[in-house]
Amino acid sequence: MIRWQVADGVSADVARTFGSLETVFALNGEPITRDPLSEVLRVSVGGQRYYIKRYWAAGKGLRRFIGRPRVEAEWQNLQHFHDWGVSVAPLVAWGQQRQAGFFQRGALVTLEVPGTVDMAAMAKDGDARLANPRWVRHLSEQLASATRTLHDHRFAHNDLKWRNLLVNEAGKLFLIDCPSGDFWWGPLLQHRIVKDLACLDKVARCTLSRTQRLRFFLLYRRRTRLSLEDKALIKQILVYFEGRE
Repeated sequence: MIRWQVADGVSADVARTFGSLETVFALNGEPITRDPLSEVLRVSVGGQRYYIKRYWAAGKGLRRFIGRPRVEAEWQNLQHFHDWGVSVAPLVAWGQQRQAGFFQRGALVTLEVPGTVDMAAMAKDGDARLANPRWVRHLSEQLASATRTLHDHRFAHNDLKWRNLLVNEAGKLFLIDCPSGDFWWGPLLQHRIVKDLACLDKVARCTLSRTQRLRFFLLYRRRTRLSLEDKALIKQILVYFEGRE
C-alpha cells in the first residue's frame, strides 16, 4: 500500500515532478548526502530547487520492524514545527510504501530555502557574522525561542546540532533534519532537553564567548539572572558529553 501526498498550491510542474512515490524514486539529481538508511538529492523545477530525501529502511535496530519509520517522523515533525511557529523548509510532498504492514520505502520533498548556510559550516569557515555581537544576539534570540517552543510542547529534537540550523542572508533561522525527534515526559523529557542544549553548546563553546553562551541560556530560560535550578541545569549541560566520545 502506498500513501503519498503533495502539498496544496504547488505548480502543475511541481505536482507532476513529485506526483507519486514511484516518480520521486525514479528522479535523478545532484547527490548531497547518503547513509545506510537514506539519501538526499537536489533537483530543480521551474527555476526553484528542491531537496528529496529517500528512505529504503524504516530505521535502525528494532525500528526497522516496529514503531514509526524515520521518514514519517521527519515529515510529521516538520509539520509540528510549522504549526508551532518554528521556521522550517516548506514541505512539498511526502509519503511511504508498506507491504503486509512493514515499511518498504518512503520519501519527503522540501523546497530549498535560498541563500542559506548551516551554522556548523559557518563555524568551520570562520564566518565573519559569528564575530558580530549584534548578529549573534539576533540569532540567539531566534534559537532560544525555537528551542524553548519545542521543549514547551514536551518535544525534544534529539539531534539539535549546528549542522541542522540554517541561516539565510537576512539572518533568519530555520530548523532542518529531525527524524529522531519525539515527545517525552518526566525524567525522560528532562534528559532529552539536556541533550538538545548540550548539542547546541558543543560548538558554541568553541565559537562564542562565555557571555554569549550565558545570554543564550538566559533567553532560553526567559530569565534575567540565574537561579539555583538554572545553575544545576548548566552543570548537566557542560558534563553531558563527558565519557560519551
